[in-house]
Amino acid sequence: MAKTRKSIRYTLGDRIFLTVDFIILVLLLIAIAYPLIYIFFASFNAQVTKMGLSLFPEEWTVQGYKAVFEYKFIWSGYRNTIVYTVVGTAINLFVTICCAYPLSRKDFKGRGIIMVMCMITMYFSGGLIPTYLVVKDLGILNSMWAVVLPGAMSVYNMIVMRTYFDTQIPQELLESAQLDGCGNLNFLKSIVLPLSVPILAVVGLFYAVGHWNSYFNAMIYLTERDRYPLQVILRDILIMNTVDPSESSMDLNLLQSMEERQNVMKYSLIIVSSVPVLILYPFIQKYFVKGIMIGAIKG
Repeated sequence: MAKTRKSIRYTLGDRIFLTVDFIILVLLLIAIAYPLIYIFFASFNAQVTKMGLSLFPEEWTVQGYKAVFEYKFIWSGYRNTIVYTVVGTAINLFVTICCAYPLSRKDFKGRGIIMVMCMITMYFSGGLIPTYLVVKDLGILNSMWAVVLPGAMSVYNMIVMRTYFDTQIPQELLESAQLDGCGNLNFLKSIVLPLSVPILAVVGLFYAVGHWNSYFNAMIYLTERDRYPLQVILRDILIMNTVDPSESSMDLNLLQSMEERQNVMKYSLIIVSSVPVLILYPFIQKYFVKGIMIGAIKG
């Protein structure tokens, strides 16, 4: 005989709380989703300046996307950004793990001093000119390494990962592994990393999004256009299509048409640059909340 589920009885206070909570969450959803939906429809609106607060375009167009994808360097920009993101994220995770795991070990002597030295870099940086000179002396100017190596580790991400190792990997596992003759490297590779998939996914996402959106290092260290990442290419497209209002000799209708094209291109550029990351996020969403909450319980 199947067991019947007992219905949950809510008090008046519970109902009021759940109702208020539901209303707040709906308002937050609208506040977050509306700008995204607006940008998507605006990228297809031929008269975007007259769009106002409405969503659906009166006149549909793909001129913005056509102008973006007709630019010959857009595909090399995509390729470069994918390469920089994949290679850069792999380097970031490797360096972060190599720093976070030893600092999570209570038997590691001097970890307090090293932790302080790492945290100092969060408040004081070497500056742009010294960093540029270092990159130049290393001989990696105008190469992929100039983009991915200067930011090889984020101290904040390292602290989050170190906290995860410290709080979620039991000391008894290490002691048991040592009794079986397992060394530190094998323990990290065979036990710690498989148990740390959530935090690796979260930190990897942080690094990947940072590389995908990065443009400043490329502008500083790269000189050849075919090495530019996507964000710099999109910036160049937007600058080339900028309308100069001081051109008084221009026909008013033509000027207005160019302004409409520039505005719809802005939204098209946002969609083109954001879609790959939006596609990636759902695949690691299940790890996101668990990893970031557990890794940030204590610092």
